[in-house]
Amino acid sequence: MIAQRLGLRAAPRFAAQIRAPVQRRLASSTPAKATENAFVKEREEVKHHAHQTTDLWRKISIYAVVPAMILAGLNAYNLWNEHWEHWSHLPPLEERTQYPYQNIRTKNFTWGDGDKTLFWNDSVNYNKKD
Repeated sequence: MIAQRLGLRAAPRFAAQIRAPVQRRLASSTPAKATENAFVKEREEVKHHAHQTTDLWRKISIYAVVPAMILAGLNAYNLWNEHWEHWSHLPPLEERTQYPYQNIRTKNFTWGDGDKTLFWNDSVNYNKKD
């Protein structure tokens, strides 16, 4: 009786396994008519457009942005050198005129000697004390 029950339970599974290769239709193996669906066509067009756009921006990044960054770096380097070349022709900091609007101090700073700002640079900034 137990063997008969097991045989009856297993029979549909064995039959399904035999029929499965014939009857199974996966989403990826659809008939030709289903691939002509408007939605599927639209999705394929979107994928194709995305691929083309990605390729375009990759080319722009490599062939336009990288050379532009190199040129910008060279320009910045040249401007930096021209700036310090100009500074070398100026009189020393001690001999320059200090105007009344420069280095106004209403109270001392809380750091250092209280006279220099937080971003003070001794090679560029000078404060004549009267």
